[in-house]
Amino acid sequence: MAEVSAPVREFAEAGADLSLVGVTKRFPGFTAIDDLSLTIPAGSFFALLGPSGCGKTTTLRLVAGLEEPTAGSILIGGKDVTNTKSYQRPVNTVFQSYALFPHMTILENVAFGLRRRRIGDALTLATEALQLVELAHLAGRKPSQLSGGQQQRVALARAIVNRPALLLLDEPLGALDQTASADAIRAQGNSERSWSYFLACHA
Repeated sequence: MAEVSAPVREFAEAGADLSLVGVTKRFPGFTAIDDLSLTIPAGSFFALLGPSGCGKTTTLRLVAGLEEPTAGSILIGGKDVTNTKSYQRPVNTVFQSYALFPHMTILENVAFGLRRRRIGDALTLATEALQLVELAHLAGRKPSQLSGGQQQRVALARAIVNRPALLLLDEPLGALDQTASADAIRAQGNSERSWSYFLACHA
């Protein structure tokens, strides 16, 4: 029997609106999110602020498709993706953990997802992403040779290189000092594409 590959999303040309409509998420014994509705216009830089345990990361996981809502709908670019698999959504997520491959160079880490998708110019695109976060000069190093802040930038480049319509960031700048944080945010804004950004930040 021939093997059938699951459909994988293509590169997004621009950012997309995000709408949460009456979203609720219950876990055994408690409700993490209760009837949340919000709309983030395409090309926006939106931050969700709050203390630990208030549901920020759960909200991002719902948008990413890593959790299923108990009730409500999630729309990206006007399309209902509530029941869409995570790998089919025009979304990439940068979590608090870097999850870099220790045996690969920085460039190989960023290019990994593109190579899995058999994108022909994976190394060129990965280099461009590293330039965006000002790490192209360290492309040949391994993760262990970088600072925590630099590793976080690599994780950001690995998400950016996939050109998602919506980039989700869970405490993405926690490992960076104040100056580096500002530089990283400016680097994201310098892209030619008007991506949409949804950040979860500790208040």
